[in-house]
Amino acid sequence: MPETLSVTYAQSGASTQSNERGMRPMQERAWARRGEQYLLIKSPPASGKSRALMFIALDKLHRQGLRKAIICVPETAIGASFADEPLSRFGFDWDWQVAPRWNLCNAPGGDEGKVGAVQTFLASAGRVLVCTHATFRFAVARFGCAAFDDCLIAVDEVHHVSANPDNRLGALLAELIARARAHILAMTGSYFRGDAAPVLTPGDEAKFDTVTYTYYEQLNGYQHLKALDIGYAFYTGAYVDRIGDVLDPAEKTIIHIPSVNARESTKDKNREVERIIDALGSWQGTDEATGFQLVKTAQGRVLRIADLVDDMPARRGRVSAALKDPDQKNNRDHVDIIIALGMAKEGFDWIWCEHALTVGYRSSLTEIVQIIGRATRDAPGKTRARFTNLIAEPDASEENVAEAINDTLKAIAASLLMEQVLAPRFHFTPKSPDSGPADGFDYGTTGYNPDGNNIGFNEHSGQLHMEIKGLARPESPEASRICREDLNEVITAFVQDKTAIERGMFDEEVAPQELTQARMGKIVRDKYPDLGERDQEAVRQHAIAALNVTQQARQAAVSGAETDARAGGNTALIEGVRRFAMDVRDLDIDLIDSINPFSAAYAILAKTMNEERLQQVARVIAARRVQIDPEEARALARRALKFRQDRGRLPAVTSPDA
Repeated sequence: MPETLSVTYAQSGASTQSNERGMRPMQERAWARRGEQYLLIKSPPASGKSRALMFIALDKLHRQGLRKAIICVPETAIGASFADEPLSRFGFDWDWQVAPRWNLCNAPGGDEGKVGAVQTFLASAGRVLVCTHATFRFAVARFGCAAFDDCLIAVDEVHHVSANPDNRLGALLAELIARARAHILAMTGSYFRGDAAPVLTPGDEAKFDTVTYTYYEQLNGYQHLKALDIGYAFYTGAYVDRIGDVLDPAEKTIIHIPSVNARESTKDKNREVERIIDALGSWQGTDEATGFQLVKTAQGRVLRIADLVDDMPARRGRVSAALKDPDQKNNRDHVDIIIALGMAKEGFDWIWCEHALTVGYRSSLTEIVQIIGRATRDAPGKTRARFTNLIAEPDASEENVAEAINDTLKAIAASLLMEQVLAPRFHFTPKSPDSGPADGFDYGTTGYNPDGNNIGFNEHSGQLHMEIKGLARPESPEASRICREDLNEVITAFVQDKTAIERGMFDEEVAPQELTQARMGKIVRDKYPDLGERDQEAVRQHAIAALNVTQQARQAAVSGAETDARAGGNTALIEGVRRFAMDVRDLDIDLIDSINPFSAAYAILAKTMNEERLQQVARVIAARRVQIDPEEARALARRALKFRQDRGRLPAVTSPDA
């Protein structure tokens, strides 16, 4: 199976080192902002968000005068992440303790009784409570925002929130922010939603101080995990007949089978589990203590397989409890393969997972990122991890071909997004006669060249500095923040734009500027309507530069892979950016706008998918009528007018230059 993305990291060990207070780098960065009333932590899985919250919450309770800390998690299983921790043993001032009665994730019964427990907690001497998003939502609805004055409200996995008025949790958070009496700490490993709706309104988000810790910083600072591969594979027929092509019994694997409502499902999930077990070897029985299935491979090894698909509460409960057993957390041989459907995703902590194998496209990009996060934990002896999305190859003769094509495009969008998420962050600046090197950046063996294209890299911050002629500079603080912190959110909206990805991959006549300028411009205007025109254009240019430079860098990195392998170290993507920059005479925004952002993805798809099917898909998409709304038409007309002003003539339909 061709990998769409393979990233190698330096194994510096920096992200796992603790300071004198017991804080790792991300936690130390968050701790520095502990005095903020509204704090948003964007940080990947396994970077220590739960512990960062503990440090900040204890400071707010003991030093900042807050009465209570309420931690809200999306599901009860994640409540275990906030169990007691002896923080003082590692140098911190206090220990983290949650009285058993106030961890409502462990309490029996439904939300009705738990809402009553929240009321009891608010009137008690208790300081810390853990509950689900739903319990908190019902409690605020019943008691009002005032009941939570002078409390810290910590929302874990805040991407479940939405600025959409139909999202009740989002509406309640907006009310708490408007009242301005509670402190709010929001945390997520994927600050975007599958439905492309914003998590918070721009006005509310502007009130938050943001701590960003990137995937690059996290993975580059690991001790053991060095490489991460991400790819998709296509199959025809039933997936259970082909899963053996991508499933390696020697790898610790989480398999997510499709929902019974998905087109990839055979509609008999238990039979699918049996077929997967058959593909792995011969069944030897069930382990009485854990409920794990024992399967002997052709090589004679006995695999321990956890079945979380089984609907029988007693059996699944026993398996689930065995997976959570704290005594087995560091035992690599405890389990080999986990088969799940809706479980074992966000917040599921199995450090030994080497392969996250997902069948069928999941409900959102957020879910894909969360599943990938299961494989990106650092663990002794684990040097490589991978994610595979196994999806049905679209068949233009089928009735549901539109759904099949959409799933394929979503898988490609997920791959494009992950390339962006895993890359170093870009620091773009306009190139001018008085430009100079940025502090802390290494410009390679030849150093900074005032007359050339310069690519600087800061190993400590994981940032790339790149000068681009004609680049618009953001004018307002908010636009500067977006260009610095939120380009991935803009790119997420773009790669999820159905028109953009369809035309970019399958319309041979599309001019790249229709995508990079018109479509991306519309997305930025819709996403940030309060920004001025110049700031909107600056955000557009920075976002498309980040996307296209990453795409071009990967292509250049692949062509130079042998050189990098001989050189050693973590150089592939960085050297790929440098190669791309050195291959062009002038690195300017017009050049970047003239690159189709989806051309590299199409090249991979062409290698991965059956050629006849690929042509069928292209014909189906080409037959669809492209809808251009009046706003897009006006935007194109304005660009045509600017073209005439700049060049003294209108664009020529017959021009060989698209």
